[in-house]
Amino acid sequence: MIVILIVLCEVGFWVLLAAGLALRYLAKKPRLGAAVLLCEPLLEVVLLVVTAIDLKNGAEPDWKHGLAAVYIGFTVGLGHSAIKWADARFAHRFAGGPPPVKPPKYGMARAAHEWRTAARWTTAAVTAMALLQAAIWYVGDDGDIGSLEMWQQKMVWVIGINLIIAGSYTLFPKQAPKGV
Repeated sequence: MIVILIVLCEVGFWVLLAAGLALRYLAKKPRLGAAVLLCEPLLEVVLLVVTAIDLKNGAEPDWKHGLAAVYIGFTVGLGHSAIKWADARFAHRFAGGPPPVKPPKYGMARAAHEWRTAARWTTAAVTAMALLQAAIWYVGDDGDIGSLEMWQQKMVWVIGINLIIAGSYTLFPKQAPKGV
């Protein structure tokens, strides 16, 4: 049931995003569109509550509960930037807005962009790790928490990889081709 709910939350995220942007730009109802977009966090609250109830009812913690925590963490860390990304493209395509700003390609500007990206991914991973730790404490010594701890280890890898990428752009900034 948890996996189905995660899939429904992901589908719901994109449906609410499309509906909010359509209301904002196509129906010319920016306040209603914003209200619909503000409903998106409710999906994660539902997922969190259902996961907690599932664990409270005696479900053995497994990869599905860990995945729910990771999904919520990634929505917290990356959801806002995904909405901004889609909003810029929707405004340009359907409402005559300016073309979306592309990330810088070269030099320290690119490094700064990569550090901002790493910060979003780190926020996502740390949020997931905190939710996983809360689940570990919630389950206590009665359950097998190995799968939750495994997800925490994966989040450490996510942080490390993103820091390595950002650091590489800082230490070895990509140079613009000659003549550009």
